[in-house]
Amino acid sequence: MSGRRATPPGAGRGAGPGRRQLRRLLRVSVAVTALDIGTLVASTRRGRLDVVRADVLAVAVASASSFTLHRRVTFGDDPYVRWANRPGVFALTALAAGAVDVALTRLLAGPAPTPARLLTAKSSGLAVAATLRLVAYRAALLPDLRRSLTARTTTGPPPGDLRLSVVVPAYDEADRIASAVGSIRRALVTVEQDGGLEVVVVDDGSSDGTAREAEAAGARVVRLPSNRGKGAAVRAGVLASCGRCVAFTDADLAYPPALLLDLLAAVEGGRDVAVGNRQHPDSRSEGGPSLLRTVSGRLFNALAATVLLGQYRDTQCGLKAFRADAARQIFTRTRLDGFAFDVEVLHLVERDRLSLAEVPVTLLRTSGSSVRVVLDAARMVRDLFQVRRWAGQGRYDRPTTPHAGAAGGCGMETGGAGTGGAATGGSGTGVAGSALAGRPATAEAPGRSGPPGRGAPPR
Repeated sequence: MSGRRATPPGAGRGAGPGRRQLRRLLRVSVAVTALDIGTLVASTRRGRLDVVRADVLAVAVASASSFTLHRRVTFGDDPYVRWANRPGVFALTALAAGAVDVALTRLLAGPAPTPARLLTAKSSGLAVAATLRLVAYRAALLPDLRRSLTARTTTGPPPGDLRLSVVVPAYDEADRIASAVGSIRRALVTVEQDGGLEVVVVDDGSSDGTAREAEAAGARVVRLPSNRGKGAAVRAGVLASCGRCVAFTDADLAYPPALLLDLLAAVEGGRDVAVGNRQHPDSRSEGGPSLLRTVSGRLFNALAATVLLGQYRDTQCGLKAFRADAARQIFTRTRLDGFAFDVEVLHLVERDRLSLAEVPVTLLRTSGSSVRVVLDAARMVRDLFQVRRWAGQGRYDRPTTPHAGAAGGCGMETGGAGTGGAATGGSGTGVAGSALAGRPATAEAPGRSGPPGRGAPPR
């Protein structure tokens, strides 16, 4: 579903500031750990100090060195390293983790340990202390994160020719895409009459008449030349959209289209991002997913904590909306093509300190989902760790020169993924080749045919 992405220029071995930062971080971490163990071993040789006093000295020396050296490492704006600018938090955490390290090392080493036993005990102490530090840093950073997520945007209105764009990713949905487009347009008729509406259907390499049926129903159509996955389809649609607010929902309409009005209200009320939350106290389910999908979803949300600082109860709800400028800021940097792209989006929301609102939803019973629970769950877990790895390498750092379409504009750098907007009942088609690499769709005039557009190389 998600093909192998070409290696970005400059991302090879030894290239890029993110890689250099990661190498420096690893070197400092190894050096500090070696200093900790070396101080302990040297201090206990020939009975100079007992294990407790020697380990206290080792932890103190290592902690002071760690803070000093890490502050000199040039990090990107990664939420996980903001502790480097919080000496008070670092000191309290180091004290608590150091106490655990010393106690566990003493307990496992015994009163007169051999060097091998001492090293084994110290390794266990270091592992437990490192876990405690990670938990403590997250807890200390959460208040800052919550303040940024709940803050309302005070900037002016976002760019866009229409009030709302609704992106619908679709793969082999010819039987129901026309009905879905019609339902969305009827539910949002007030938006269409007051500010303008477009429905952008992204045909994700379908083998049936999905694009034809969507166009006939009045949607703009963006075509992907092959099936790449939901993440790639949503990216292409968002980057081809014209709305000041951009939302996406699924073709099966598992969430009533009228809920898009709630997301639109949250964004127009000052939030950068609004997301549906199936675990919200006011959410309802009329049938809903199978037990297997429910359990796997809960487990995945728990694993998402390896990437996200926020405590999101529902990362995978297929109903999300963005200010146009925030959407472009996010989706010009997303890299995942599969279902885990939602976590990648939320990571970028946190990273850029964008504001976010969670909105209750109603989940309807639907059929024909393209989700393959076991296979897709395995791929999503793999993608979670890929996001964390890319974040550590600086792949999500905001470019010093903004992307050509980051400031907004219908269709971005190509002038549109199609011509004619759904706001006026028209339709258009486009071929998105470059959108697969995190770039916007390439336009094609209605009625014209030709080979898929060739995009610029991936980032």
